[in-house]
Amino acid sequence: MAIRQPKINTPSKPLPEANGDFYLVADTLAKEDNDIRLKVRAFMEAEVQPIINDFWERDEFPFDLVPKVAALGIAGLPYQGYGCPGRSTTLMGFVMMEMARVDASISTFFGVHTGLAMGSIYLCGSETQKQKWLPEMAALGKVGSFGLTEPEVGSGASGGLLTTAKRDGDTWILNGQKKWIGNATWGDLTIIWARDLADDQVKGFIVENRSPGFHVEKIQHKMALRVVQNGLITLTNCKVDESNRLANANSFADTARVLRMTRAGVAWESVGCATGAYEHALRYAQTRLQFGRPIGRFQLVQDLLFKMLGNITATQALCLRLSQLQDQNVMRDEHASLAKGVCTIRMRETVGWARELLGANGILLDRHVGRFVADAEALYSYEGTREMNALIVGKAITGFGAFV
Repeated sequence: MAIRQPKINTPSKPLPEANGDFYLVADTLAKEDNDIRLKVRAFMEAEVQPIINDFWERDEFPFDLVPKVAALGIAGLPYQGYGCPGRSTTLMGFVMMEMARVDASISTFFGVHTGLAMGSIYLCGSETQKQKWLPEMAALGKVGSFGLTEPEVGSGASGGLLTTAKRDGDTWILNGQKKWIGNATWGDLTIIWARDLADDQVKGFIVENRSPGFHVEKIQHKMALRVVQNGLITLTNCKVDESNRLANANSFADTARVLRMTRAGVAWESVGCATGAYEHALRYAQTRLQFGRPIGRFQLVQDLLFKMLGNITATQALCLRLSQLQDQNVMRDEHASLAKGVCTIRMRETVGWARELLGANGILLDRHVGRFVADAEALYSYEGTREMNALIVGKAITGFGAFV
């Protein structure tokens, strides 16, 4: 007896492309900037997309990509001079979004190097330090890390760093530990933030990773951003020359200047992470057949896609305005904190809905969405938790500080 096959209702015209830019936000870029964005998108789709699941599963970094990223000419993108492209922070946001749209680990590697490490030197270094370090970092000849978080100090870093710095003539002696430091296991230098024992103020130091007394071990068994090689750094009487102390980093307020700048980049990253999950889910809905038709024809599936696209579009607009404020040099801490907090909340919702749409297939690595779900958890927490960002905004709008 012949088995009855379900009737397949095929569309009469080509289906729309999966595109998270519903309000054409990229069209706000000048042509030259948009060309750079498209170059990054093409690179991510051609070079990263085919290999990233394998590296994510193996908990390894694709080092062969580093010279290819260097060839894009985007390291140090928003900085003027020193071999850097000198473009806008708005374009930097779009680049972070495009990277995270394919993989949040690669965008994190890039953000740590360009935003946190290069940004610390650009904002807090002397002219001599900028001339020495930034050109080679812009060429990715040297890769940087950012050492602020500690095993026992995360959100309380502004007033509670346990890593210490003691001056001895023209040398500083650093002792302590730093945790979750991306790029540290294989990079060349780390910006270490430590509390000066003489005045109890936070200072910044450019520490070469092969310095005596600098030891790093890879953090194992992560469930998120597995491609990023996070390190636990131990500093044991690590000697740093006075010439490598960031000349204009004299308190945590200077550290906060760097974090304010990069927090905007994390907001853009979260939009990219949500966009990638949404686009994979939409393509799945257009091709997955149940009851003789694509599941994209069902009302509940379309409702999920509507909610996902709404989150993405709203956070794109939020990030765009934030970057415009940044380019106008009027962005404040609370602006960056609102965007980082809201965008990561909406990202978390969106990747969860994408996983829901895929059903059991949502937990398969080869469907990509599960990777976005896992990586979103790291973006949600780093560069300031939701609660800390809420308190920064809360203080700005009420006039009352509610921090402990």
